[in-house]
Amino acid sequence: MTSPAPLRVAFAGTPEFARVALAAIVEAGFPVVAVLTQPDRPAGRGMQLQASPVKQHALTHGLGPILQPRSLRRHGKYPDEAVGAIDALAAQAPDVMVVAAYGLILPAEVLTLPRHGCLNIHASLLPRWRGAAPIHRAIEAGDAQTGITLMQMDEGLDTGAMIAREAVPIDEDTTTGALHDTLAALGGRMIVQALRRLAADGALPAEPQPDDGITYAEKIGKDEARLDLRRPAVELARQIRAFNPFPGASVQIGEAAIKCWQAEPLARAPEHGDAAAGSVLAADAHGVVIACGEGALRITELQKAGGRRLPAQAFLQGTPLPAGTRCAVPDGAA
Repeated sequence: MTSPAPLRVAFAGTPEFARVALAAIVEAGFPVVAVLTQPDRPAGRGMQLQASPVKQHALTHGLGPILQPRSLRRHGKYPDEAVGAIDALAAQAPDVMVVAAYGLILPAEVLTLPRHGCLNIHASLLPRWRGAAPIHRAIEAGDAQTGITLMQMDEGLDTGAMIAREAVPIDEDTTTGALHDTLAALGGRMIVQALRRLAADGALPAEPQPDDGITYAEKIGKDEARLDLRRPAVELARQIRAFNPFPGASVQIGEAAIKCWQAEPLARAPEHGDAAAGSVLAADAHGVVIACGEGALRITELQKAGGRRLPAQAFLQGTPLPAGTRCAVPDGAA
């Protein structure tokens, strides 16, 4: 008997999270017959066009064709690009398409083009944190765990039936950067396991998502980066971890925005009980302590605009912040 032909895999993804999955699929020996990724974008100080991590990996490993339409909607803003990409994808006759943080909406004709449909790697335990920023929002909300869900894609926003779920704990010092790397590696392992099951069994059992526990992870906006020091210190410490490394949480002192990369919540000392939110209570080698709406925040790693990330002691040598210094709070606040 001859062994069945290996699954022909198409891949759609853009950032580093997706590149890790693509690398795992290639390393496992599955033929990747097409790669869809976002168009090259200006990046860096020189704003030169830069290929996505997925495209760079595809070029390095000779994968292709590489398709970079701005839309996959035949009747959308870029119909010629959509038609060209869909036709090129169909010509490769993929058995299945793996999707990870691609960034474009897949219309029904693309979802059903591979004979086994499209499998999505999503960085949360669905149905919690559907949407664009599940890693950030899980940390920001104080969740004790998150994880990876593999799902069979449908036309909804992360609403497809679940093929597999695996949890990862969120510790008190977990940042988005660290959790991203953990989940990316887990997603790569899980999708390879799923593709092997699909190749062996010809199908992947899946169960519908429950109706309870649905939340949405809105895209992170740069306008969210400014810390509202009227909020409890516990929440602000989570926000700092959630926004590390992007977009970076900050406080405003005069005209200077100072980014805060590591912090811990504290109870206020009795002598600081009446201090207004935003007041610097202490600044020493252990950190910069700022009064919050509840408690205080000790910031242990800071960065000035154009400078490097520094531990508090080194930062304060160049930028003293004496007790009584005021950080800006939103208009109308104390």
